[in-house]
Amino acid sequence: MTRYEGLTDRVRPAEGAAAGALVLLHGRGADEHDLFPLLDLLDPERRLLGATARGPLSLPPGGAHWYAVRAIGFPDRDTFHSTYPRLTGWLDTLLDEHDIGHDRLVIGGFSQGSVMSYAVGLGDGRPPPAGIIGLSGFMPTVDRFSMDLGDRAGVRVAIGHGAADPVIGVEWGRDARDRLREAGAEVTYEEHPAGHGIDPGFLRKLPAWVAAAAGATAADGR
Repeated sequence: MTRYEGLTDRVRPAEGAAAGALVLLHGRGADEHDLFPLLDLLDPERRLLGATARGPLSLPPGGAHWYAVRAIGFPDRDTFHSTYPRLTGWLDTLLDEHDIGHDRLVIGGFSQGSVMSYAVGLGDGRPPPAGIIGLSGFMPTVDRFSMDLGDRAGVRVAIGHGAADPVIGVEWGRDARDRLREAGAEVTYEEHPAGHGIDPGFLRKLPAWVAAAAGATAADGR
């Protein structure tokens, strides 16, 4: 367990030189341990540096948070702006220390972690990642924060959402799908007949997607 920019994280080294990075962000009330096992599931050959981070806020009903929930689709402005620069600072430091460019980064998460992944990957002025994984989340609207959706050609996005999600309705996943396709991103989208959770079937389809997005294929010689 290490710390960058005041965030607690877990880092899983690659086997040999890292071909890229896979970063996963947890949902509301969880922590950096929650999605850590998915690093091996999504990158079974460990071609990528893997990392998870803990949201810096402690809020009811407990656990770690990336922002306070006021209304779905609209994260609380003050808490979002308190954590966003810490998250981007942690991420940039992590990649710099391992000499990995954002063009070889896949960032994703569940629920709040999905929201922050969209924000980090699409935020105005941010370097575009190779790929974004959005699981049961939404693209955030926050005062004094904007996303650049002018031209996202070359960015791959994988979106999974429960058709019966009672927390973040499936319409938010469909909205992200449509807006990103309109921006030119290469979007893989799937709905599963369940609620607010991560679909194991969708995850099993992602290792090849992650490897292709990060450029971590057999052609890298490993």
